[in-house]
Amino acid sequence: MAGELDYLQRNRESWSDFAPDYVAPAEEAWGGAPRWGIWGLLESDVGLLPSGLNGKVTVELGCGTAYVSAWLARRGASPIAIDLTPEQLATAAHMQREHDLYFPLIRAAGEQTPLPDECADLVISEYGSAIWSDPYEWIPEAARLLRPGGELLFFGNSALLMLCVPEIDGFAAGTSLIRPQRRMHRFEWSDDPSDNSVEFAISHGDWIRLLRRNGFEVEELIELYPPEGATTGYPYVTLDWARQWPCEEAWRARKR
Repeated sequence: MAGELDYLQRNRESWSDFAPDYVAPAEEAWGGAPRWGIWGLLESDVGLLPSGLNGKVTVELGCGTAYVSAWLARRGASPIAIDLTPEQLATAAHMQREHDLYFPLIRAAGEQTPLPDECADLVISEYGSAIWSDPYEWIPEAARLLRPGGELLFFGNSALLMLCVPEIDGFAAGTSLIRPQRRMHRFEWSDDPSDNSVEFAISHGDWIRLLRRNGFEVEELIELYPPEGATTGYPYVTLDWARQWPCEEAWRARKR
């Protein structure tokens, strides 16, 4: 890829390794009701998906196995799903055949898509580009793709979680701030030599400035809490922690 950003190859290689672990979750997500994030929060409870999707063009950045695009397609949208990792797209293609539900799957980085300007009514990312792409690269791309009045919806780790989660694999976030918020941006987890991936997170103030600089009006920041008794397979946060502080958040913005 011409002009490839330094972390893209690292994340592509890491997700090639992770991909087998996401086949079973893909089967569940494609076949069931929409559920968000690591706690499986029901769309019927959270209400993240916009109404009036019939005939709307949607672009999912960092789609993984493309289950979010499948949810959108079942609501009448015309999705385009973008991901950098061939193994993830192969799982998505398998799910399309299993469910007889087809839409374009495009191999590309969420920061550098081959799509034309102002082609979409909605750009969406659940985790995906929302945490695996540099926001200073993918937010301008989302703005380029959206028509005026189009909506941006992205969902991922909360800024607070990223300040509290330790670097040691298998250890959960605690009640102390262990890294500075100032200039938070790029996260590389050094404890696991087999994981060379790079994540991104910025503060709420930096998000607002970045979105406004790219022509967006922020409509909503949704801080999400799991219900009592919820479970997750991810070890970096406990239910007790997530019931007190949001470990996930969703942003909704509209292009001016």
